[in-house]
This record gives sequence, structure tokens and C-alpha cells, in this order.
Amino acid sequence: MKTMTAIAALAASLCLATPTIAQEHDHGSHGAHGSHGAQPAQAHAGHGHQHADFESGRFHVRVDGPAQPIGDVILIPGLTSSPDIWQGLTDELKGRYRVHRVHVQGFAGAEPMDNAAGPVAAPVAEDLARYIAEQGLNKPVVIGHSMGGTIGMMLAARHPDSVGKLMVVDMVPFMGMMFGNPSATPESIAPVADQIHAGMSSGTREAYDTQAIMAINGMINTESLRAGPIEDMRTSNQQTAANAYRELLVSDLRPELSRITAPTTVLYVKFNYPGMTNEMVDGIYRGAFATLPSAQLKRIDNSAHFIMLDQPAQFATEVNAFLE
Repeated sequence: MKTMTAIAALAASLCLATPTIAQEHDHGSHGAHGSHGAQPAQAHAGHGHQHADFESGRFHVRVDGPAQPIGDVILIPGLTSSPDIWQGLTDELKGRYRVHRVHVQGFAGAEPMDNAAGPVAAPVAEDLARYIAEQGLNKPVVIGHSMGGTIGMMLAARHPDSVGKLMVVDMVPFMGMMFGNPSATPESIAPVADQIHAGMSSGTREAYDTQAIMAINGMINTESLRAGPIEDMRTSNQQTAANAYRELLVSDLRPELSRITAPTTVLYVKFNYPGMTNEMVDGIYRGAFATLPSAQLKRIDNSAHFIMLDQPAQFATEVNAFLE
């Protein structure tokens, strides 16, 4: 029983199991890039980066890097997160690599556009495959955090020729199994997912404020770095977040992992919950990725869910070793 409770608690750390209900906040300039495309040589005012010339209602992309990069790296953030979570890693890589930071529509101030209804992760993965093809990227490295890890796994499994390497940061291929029953299926978890979805869709802003702060506090150990992700959540679209979270709960990618041909590394952390041990978490991840036995699994200690914020130096070291 203690093991099952700990597993369920780990699920809460992977994505926001508490409702991430956010009031939409339109930042204006963020919405246009996904539908109209920005000129590739035009820097976005106030940010210093460029936006890729790509037509999509699912996401837009910030691009940083040298004129002659040694390769391309695509960075995908998690549920309600901004590309800003990757700023430290971008600064580390952009002198050598062309870095593509995905901003999912509906999250962190971007208009929902095509993500206003229905699934989010799977359509984003499909458009990322198109992005890679249309931009002429040669087997880019894909790094995804949390929901971004799910998107990365979908992309690498469903378009294996598009991805050169894959790094999944603190995410499992089926969140549903984490809610107290390792033998769960998408069908068996659907009632729970529906209940959570209903609560996320109809909850008040006041409820969100309280739960968002509690959730972020548990996912980022470094207090000074919590404000940014909290603001990202507050400026994310309520329905998009609800729909995306439900999709994550019922998406079982374990049968698809064997299709992934890209070398894969999974970084994860121990959830800070009474009774949870390193060995328990290691076993959960080994079991979760059993259908991709070639995956390299590595636990990062002294970190919560946002490894890139809590352990930036170690995270950069792991990514550099992964790239080499």
C-alpha cells in the first residue's frame, strides 16, 4: 500500500495533478507567430531571439544560434511552461548549436489558437515533424521536459527518421499507471481523467492561485526561481491546460517506445514524499521504459521536477555529454 501511495504521489510531481486552472492572458505578440510566421532574420522585440518562419496554430518557435551551427537542438517545455525555462541551457548551447525553443499555443501568454479544444500533445508532435521537415533540419536532438517529454516520445516513435537523439526530462510514457495501479490502462484511468478534467475546466481562478503556488513549490526547490513558472501558469489558457492534462493521463506510449530508433536518455528525480526511496523511483522508471531497453536512465539527486532550474550546472553537464 505504501508503494502504491508513493507511486501516486510521484504522478503529481510529473505534471500538475492538482488542477492547473489558469485565466487566459493575451500577450498579443505571442499569438501571431504561430499562425502567420515571422521572418527568419527578424529578432522579436524585447526578447533578442528570432522566430522561425513556420505556419502553425499549435506552437511558435524561438531560434538562437550561430550562422554555422554544428547541429540543431529542439527544446520542448512542459504543461503551461514558457520557453524561458530553457534560458540557461540555451545560453550554454547557442554558441555551438542552433537552439529551437518551442512555445506551445495556449500556454504562458500565447493565444490558444488550434489548441483551444481537443488534444494538445499529439497534434504538437505532428506539427513538430512537419517543422523539422520544412526547416530542413537533419535529425535534430530533441529534449522535452514533463509534457514536453511526452511530445518528444510521440515524435520519436511516430516519426523515427526525424529525430537524431531524444532526452526525456522527468516524465514517464504513461502517467495513468502512476495513479495507484501499475496495471492501469487508458480505459481504466479514463473516469479519473474525466473527473480531473471537469475540475480543471470549471474551477475558479482563486482555486487555481492557491493550488498553483502549492504545486510549483513542490516542483522547484529553488525558491527564487518559482515566480516565473507560476506566472506562466497564471497566463495559460484554462481549457487548453485541462485538455492537455487529460490527454497526458490517458496516453499510453509504452507500446510505441520500441519504434524509437534515436538514442534516448531519461533524466528523473526522486519525489520528496515520505516512504519514497531512490530504489523505488529507479524501479518505477525501469518498469516504465521496459519496452525501450536501450534507453539510458539516470536519476538526478537534490532536485525537484524542474531539474534545469534546481540543478542547472549538472543538467548542462548531462546535456553536453548526451550531445557528444
